[in-house]
Amino acid sequence: MCVALPGLAISTERGQLTGQGLEGFYRAGRRVLSRCQILVAGREPIAVQGRTVAADRARFVGALRATPGAGPDPDVVVERIRHADGKERITLHSAATRQLRLPLEVALGTDLADLGTIASGRAGPELPASVHDSGLRWSANGASATVTADPPPADALASAGLLRWEFDVPPGSTVTVELRVQLEGAGPVRAVGRAATSPLAPARATGDHPGVQALLHTSIEDLQALLLRDLANPSDTYLAAGVPWRCGMAPADALAAARMTLPLGTGLAVGTLRALARTQLLAPGPGAGMIPGPRRDAGPLLPPSCTGTEATLLFPVLLAEARRWGLSQRATAELLPAAERCLAWLRTSVGDGTYLSDPHHSGHVRCETQAHAHRAALLGADLLDAYDHPGGDGLRQWAERLRAAFREDFWVEDRGGGRPAAARAPDGRLVTQFGAVAAHLLDTGLLGGGRYAPGLLDRAQTEQLARLLGSPPLDSGWGLRGLGVKERDYNPFGHRAGAVRVQETAIAVAGLAAAGYEKETTSLLRGVLAAAETFGHRLPEMYAGEQRTDGSTPLPHPAACRPSATAAAAGVLLLTTLAGIRPDTPAGTVTLRPVPSAPLGEIGLTGLRVAGAPFSVRVSRLGLAMVEEAAEGLQLGV
Repeated sequence: MCVALPGLAISTERGQLTGQGLEGFYRAGRRVLSRCQILVAGREPIAVQGRTVAADRARFVGALRATPGAGPDPDVVVERIRHADGKERITLHSAATRQLRLPLEVALGTDLADLGTIASGRAGPELPASVHDSGLRWSANGASATVTADPPPADALASAGLLRWEFDVPPGSTVTVELRVQLEGAGPVRAVGRAATSPLAPARATGDHPGVQALLHTSIEDLQALLLRDLANPSDTYLAAGVPWRCGMAPADALAAARMTLPLGTGLAVGTLRALARTQLLAPGPGAGMIPGPRRDAGPLLPPSCTGTEATLLFPVLLAEARRWGLSQRATAELLPAAERCLAWLRTSVGDGTYLSDPHHSGHVRCETQAHAHRAALLGADLLDAYDHPGGDGLRQWAERLRAAFREDFWVEDRGGGRPAAARAPDGRLVTQFGAVAAHLLDTGLLGGGRYAPGLLDRAQTEQLARLLGSPPLDSGWGLRGLGVKERDYNPFGHRAGAVRVQETAIAVAGLAAAGYEKETTSLLRGVLAAAETFGHRLPEMYAGEQRTDGSTPLPHPAACRPSATAAAAGVLLLTTLAGIRPDTPAGTVTLRPVPSAPLGEIGLTGLRVAGAPFSVRVSRLGLAMVEEAAEGLQLGV
């Protein structure tokens, strides 16, 4: 997959676009071109290699023998460079000892179907083509697609959807044809992340572990490829959830990804917050203050969850932490009213009770929702206090009551030392399945002075949770399973029932590291980095939770987005966790709490951003961190 949203190109490793499955060039979710097959001298080149060379382009190499009787070696190499923006360059390289006459034929076709129709197997037949300018054109239902060629073809046959050239190629020479695929009226694709105004700092990683440099580079490339501009205000950018299935805004995922990428600057956070503030529900009623979001599958034992609840609770958390990382006072103040409305929705939804239950009819009280709500209350109170706004004390008092009740009501005692329940049903019955969502209990949120907020669990419960997350039923060797292997309905490919979700693994790694559980931190971190290597360092949203064995590789999930905003952002979080960067820009300090055991050896991170300025840090093999570059006046906290 090549991505430069709103452009996307999906290919097999052979490089030929045959129109089968999801193959094709896409623009804003519509397939602009489904078939692009080439013949050289009447034959299909033998596929040699196909690989992604950057987030937005792929290279395919084929070869053929064009000289009769010249032996078994190919003497023509066919190279295709495919770009997500709708450009393809076809180059014929001749290694023959005499001049060759090489006919090149390109067969084209499209159905102009949308991605959802194609995915459900309901795409129609190819449309008839017409000759247009230096290429071909297709039209249906008010949409038109064109393919133009440079140099223009010698022949263009609309009935066959065929463009044809005749090239005389001297020994050792090359010829090139460039195709441009466009959806008429949409204009050229311009990836936001390729612009000079990209909100993501071009950070780099170096170190003893061979994968850290590639993981950070690829993660940032994927994040740039997934950037979209808000139509209401094009200066604001946010992340699409992932391709090919979710090429638009998913509020909870966009906020979570922006939060994990705060070490790359606050630009993405402020763009995401502004875009979502414009969607906030303002009309009086029980939903007032919510950030709307769709429902999401929660596995076999729970009804779907509301991502709007998660987004509403993440909004004030992201704003509060972005302020610590360097978001300006003016930008924070501008977004504070929207954050206050989120917090007001929280207090109204809880009412006189203790827990935040699902807003839909199920009424379940979920473990991770309480973790999100508790964090939002404490960081939201901190934010309100900073601007002398009322309400902070009430939020802290509710959070204290929630902590006391949660430790009693959600803890399931058993012979293994106990564990947190996944949820409480409306009748009070505990849903005792145990999985990766429990990692959110370790994600307490950053306060001032490099301190993390208190968590919902006490010290003994936190220690037990850390042990469980690092145990074989949850730690697959490739990352954290969505559901433990001993749980009922475990499925290694289950979205929330056993597959490894990269975001939750990264949250677990960061939470375990902050709480000081180095053994479990190291195991999960090394596992997901090993998985990243097998995926070419482009981590998918999830992959199968099968146990890692000698010589095995993680199994891809057929429905996973790749690239995925949360998975790419998780790559940033995983590596920056090693340095333990805890900024407090309003106080002019940054605290470092690196993982003492230095699980990946020495690591250096350059080009991060703290307080709006470049920030670089190095962690030695002894686990000691040293700031190498920082904003003027920023002091090292203790």
